[in-house]
Amino acid sequence: MALLHKDILEADVLVVGGGIGGLMAGMNAARHGASVIVVEKADTRRSGSGATGNDHFCCWIPEVHGPMEVAIKETLNSMHGKMQDLTLIRAFFEQSAITVRDWDEWGISMRPSGAWDFSGHAFPGRPRIFLKYAGANQKEVLTREAKKSGAKLVNHLAVLDLIMEGGRVVGALGLDVSKPEPVLKRIRAKAVILCTGTANRLYPSNNSPGWMFNTAFCPACTGAGRSLAYRSGARLVNMEMPNRHAGPKFFSRCGKATWIGVYRGPHGEALGPFVTKPTRESGDITADVWNSLFSDRMKNGQGPSYMDCTEIDQADLDYMIWGLVHEGNTGMLDYMQREGIDVRKHYVEFTQYEPHLIGCRGIDIDERGRTTVPGLYAAGDEVGNFRADLSGAAVFGWLAGADAAQAARTLPHGSLEADGTVAKRVDLCERFLSRRDAPLWKEANLALQQIMRDYAGVEVRSETLLSAGLAYLAMLRKKALETMCADNAHTLMRCHETLDLMDCGEVIMIAARERKETRERHIRSDFPFTNPLLAEKFLGVWKENGSIRAEWREMR
Repeated sequence: MALLHKDILEADVLVVGGGIGGLMAGMNAARHGASVIVVEKADTRRSGSGATGNDHFCCWIPEVHGPMEVAIKETLNSMHGKMQDLTLIRAFFEQSAITVRDWDEWGISMRPSGAWDFSGHAFPGRPRIFLKYAGANQKEVLTREAKKSGAKLVNHLAVLDLIMEGGRVVGALGLDVSKPEPVLKRIRAKAVILCTGTANRLYPSNNSPGWMFNTAFCPACTGAGRSLAYRSGARLVNMEMPNRHAGPKFFSRCGKATWIGVYRGPHGEALGPFVTKPTRESGDITADVWNSLFSDRMKNGQGPSYMDCTEIDQADLDYMIWGLVHEGNTGMLDYMQREGIDVRKHYVEFTQYEPHLIGCRGIDIDERGRTTVPGLYAAGDEVGNFRADLSGAAVFGWLAGADAAQAARTLPHGSLEADGTVAKRVDLCERFLSRRDAPLWKEANLALQQIMRDYAGVEVRSETLLSAGLAYLAMLRKKALETMCADNAHTLMRCHETLDLMDCGEVIMIAARERKETRERHIRSDFPFTNPLLAEKFLGVWKENGSIRAEWREMR
């Protein structure tokens, strides 16, 4: 099989990932005069966690909310949490209203009712910052706008490595998966923006262990951006604090704030203190602030826990179904219709999903999206010191695109052969492709999930468990590199996804071992207290001169 393409793609700015953040980054970089390539391993029209839509966009609209401090207070108390740099929160909210109006102008209906509709993810009686919008066509629209701006979109190209020269990023090596025969392509760029999204398939699926693609977020988002940044020397922060989302049991589908109902126990008791009757305006925010609700009640025998929509009227039912459609939950709705599940008659059981990495757990950036490595940017769900999910990806993708375009004006192109990255990756790919009757990527990925669950889980951690986990992970990585096989471009891509996940697992365990306290989902049996001196600090992990370093820094 051919491996290295003789042609070299070249641009001022390379964007890795064609999700919401990547398309916004590519679009704005091109509008600022840069030549831009956006590479996506699937297709930008239907890729990433926002592939089939979203219906909430966190934002600050001054004429609705008043002072920005109002929105800042609400986001810190929302599911986004407090592990964020205030400088990034301010930069986000300053741009958010502009982005919302841009989207509306481009054809993503941000005011489908004709007015700003803020509902869901809210405390009753408090300001609401999650805008209800019609996002089913968002990827199609953003793809069109990115093309109109002059950005070149290259689908079915997965980036395997960043190429460094003199301490800065000068390009990347990609795997073309458009055909069965794998082809490696070199991409020369003056700046690179990572927008590859969440990290899933790291822990076993809570709803269906062994079935790795039944996840709440895109199963093809496997921490590539975090891995690429880590291997290039960029700092990752808060990686020891995996997130757990929640939603309908067995169907791993996001959108819990779209449901208009009340969380109840098996005897009809309300499970949270916020609402006892369904309310369209706020929903039941209990699962946002008590994310382990469903797991806790199963462990202590008080479960199951349910979403009760039986008291809503027809108007609210129609509104909820409309929202679920724009959230991309059509498959679940079709199933419910086929099986005769009527939410006005039947409770729907909810559960907590497996740990994954999303926002506040990833790459350390500044307010323009710059990482700690020159020429390297990041935006979206892979950012470690900020979280606003889709809206954060849109805003910081836009900001990073502008800054990268400006930086590229003064930077020269570098060599793609200086650090030996290309030769090493070609050799690894050839070894994977040359093997027959050998373990597949799935076996390695499942083994990784078992190690992460048993030694770096969210139920309990300790020095001994984490040290053992790191030892087992090193053994697994060595075994995978020596024996894993691939027979086409697709399975070769999956092999590299699995290796990216191993990098993420390594950083999680190193950081978890360094954080000698218990905080949120990081529960240390050997350090059961919460250290107040660490409340406003981030733990960073990075590679430097072949060694792994960890260091605390103050929140900005």
